[in-house]
Amino acid sequence: MAALLGPRIYSCCNCRNSVSHHDDVISKAFQGRNGRAFLFSHVINILIGPKEDRQLMTGLHTVADVYCSKCHEVLAWKYERAYEATQKYKEGKYILEK
Repeated sequence: MAALLGPRIYSCCNCRNSVSHHDDVISKAFQGRNGRAFLFSHVINILIGPKEDRQLMTGLHTVADVYCSKCHEVLAWKYERAYEATQKYKEGKYILEK
């Protein structure tokens, strides 16, 4: 597992494993399964589950759940594919729930 340094680090709510740096936040205006979520360009110390198509608020996407590599807590998901042109910017990005 990699460690992140700096004043604004995002971590797993269960085990405090570092998962991203504040500089990797693209947007704070997202909705996860259980509330507010942030869109990140890069995350570390995660495991990625199998891909599946999911109907989200912004349309159909292929996503893969993202898990903490230390405690296996579900952190949210990775956008693998967006089917609508206006949503393509999300591809390869990660949603992490606050």
